[in-house]
Amino acid sequence: MSRIGRKPIPLPKGVDVKIEQDGVTVKGAKGALSFGIMPNISVTQADGILSVARANDEKSVRAAHGMTRAILNNMVVGVSQGFEKVLEIIGVGYRAQMQGKNLVLALGFSHPVEVAPPDGIEFAVDGPTKVIVRGIDRQLVGQIAANIRGHRPPEPYKGKGIRYAGEYVIRKAGKAGGK
Repeated sequence: MSRIGRKPIPLPKGVDVKIEQDGVTVKGAKGALSFGIMPNISVTQADGILSVARANDEKSVRAAHGMTRAILNNMVVGVSQGFEKVLEIIGVGYRAQMQGKNLVLALGFSHPVEVAPPDGIEFAVDGPTKVIVRGIDRQLVGQIAANIRGHRPPEPYKGKGIRYAGEYVIRKAGKAGGK
């Protein structure tokens, strides 16, 4: 049996879970999320604990067992605490600023790059070189952060670009010089 799939999910105070035949809806202080469940996966709630079980040992069902538990846990954490990704901008003249709800990035192009937040995502700028992406859906927060990073990924020679906070960029040596 899946080690991750059989771990129980503790429900913090203020989190309400509604289990239906085809899916689960989790509501909390920060919002609500829903997720559709496979037919051979069952979710039960008892004494403030959410449990995920599977009906048989088919390969596809085993694969979905741990994934379902991980997604439900991320939903519970998301509606109670939320998720955030921090991006650092490195480079001369590279900066970020807020314009209403939109994020405007100056990344060395001839034009500024404007990023509009989708529903459920919020941007914050902490100084001109630090961008914070916040939301309750872990997958969406990570995807939007990756999209922002994709506008100018860190390059290996000078290290300029947008990187995740704490990300290590492997640096290459420049030209070796002629003999």
